[in-house]
Amino acid sequence: MKGKILAIDDDISFRRVLEYNLQEEGYEVLTAATGEAGLRIFEEQRPDLVITDMKMPGMDGLQVLKGIKEHSPESLVIIITAFGAVDAAVEAMKLGAYDYITKPFNRDELKLIVRKALQLSTLAEENRQLRSELTEQIDFRNIVGISSAMEKVFSMVRKVANTEATVLITGESGTGKELVARAIHSLSSRKTAPFVTINCAAIPRDLLESELFGHVKGAFTGAIRDKKGKFQLASGGTLFLDEVGELTPDLQPKLLRALQERVVEPVGGAAPEKLDVRLVAATNLELEEAIAQGKFREDLYYRLSVIPVHLPPLRARKEDIPLLLRHFAAKQGCGGVAFAGDALELLTNYAWPGNVRELENTVEQLLIMRQGDIISIEELPEKILGGRHAGNKPVISLPEEGYSLEQLEREIVVEALERNDWNQSSAARFLRIPRHVLIYRMEKYGIVQPEKAH
Repeated sequence: MKGKILAIDDDISFRRVLEYNLQEEGYEVLTAATGEAGLRIFEEQRPDLVITDMKMPGMDGLQVLKGIKEHSPESLVIIITAFGAVDAAVEAMKLGAYDYITKPFNRDELKLIVRKALQLSTLAEENRQLRSELTEQIDFRNIVGISSAMEKVFSMVRKVANTEATVLITGESGTGKELVARAIHSLSSRKTAPFVTINCAAIPRDLLESELFGHVKGAFTGAIRDKKGKFQLASGGTLFLDEVGELTPDLQPKLLRALQERVVEPVGGAAPEKLDVRLVAATNLELEEAIAQGKFREDLYYRLSVIPVHLPPLRARKEDIPLLLRHFAAKQGCGGVAFAGDALELLTNYAWPGNVRELENTVEQLLIMRQGDIISIEELPEKILGGRHAGNKPVISLPEEGYSLEQLEREIVVEALERNDWNQSSAARFLRIPRHVLIYRMEKYGIVQPEKAH
């Protein structure tokens, strides 16, 4: 079938002639004898084109046209009018009719008008689809990845973007949490409104409440005028709360109230202000661990993580590294620069503890210091050359005398903890094991942080 057409006319003979001519051209034809019945069929079947008579008992053609345009402004409607009733046809065109034909109609004229209308409908749909695809490409343009891990992230972002649900983005530092937050905003119905960011770890604690919720004149020393907070500045749009795990215990209940009651109270103010903000938060901390330690409110955590999105570390998506290298080279205006095969292998196998941010900085350094358009293995930083598999440098150095496996394992765990300031989550990531496995090893070997030993 070429397309689905709804024909509405109270004259059964004319309706049958119209139906026959359209079916002869290969169209699927739906018919209705009244405007009311036609609108019901339109809602149920959503045809590609509607052809309706102007003069009908009850709901006339203009009312049908208005009803269709209210429900579906992009739908195409052709009006049938009596010969000489041009004024009515002009009125219909003003209301959004695609075209009109007069009774008695010319068969070839009918076919031509219908064919052009459906071609326009097809082009409009293709254009909408192209705009949608282009928007999606633009919104993900800075998030590079073809790995299955990143495909899961892209899929989740597409699903949650056009909802009002609060999103909590987790992942190590440098994995691109703000880029994902921006993509969520750009793909949402709030995309034309502000996207406002605040880093909870970068603002002094005594100023953070004012930065978030605003203050009134005279609220504290130096408050010489009223000031809007980030919540107010993001009105109608999205507020990105980065490093939310760093919120102080006294601010956590205030954020919880803002989320639950959709209001904020400026510092020194008496009247709460209504909110219209979508919140996206991010953290590189293990909030469950912070909750267990009494540093983060459990009820706030569940309010923030209505939709959790986890960003994998770069070492978990190595297949994306060659793409990222080319992306950052092109971003620096050096799209023609390539990496030698052995250099690319080392860059791909490096652990990248600083994730995508570290990789971008490394690419910038390599481009500045390069000798030519192909970056060789000798030009790589020592931190990457130190992990080369082709060399003879071992990961650990065994002692001259015999050592038990348990002794070696204990020393490895202790060194990993010391390198990460005894942060268990960071040490577990360093060793690439689950945190509960690390805790088990610590208990097994009696490993305790030195200052807590007594």
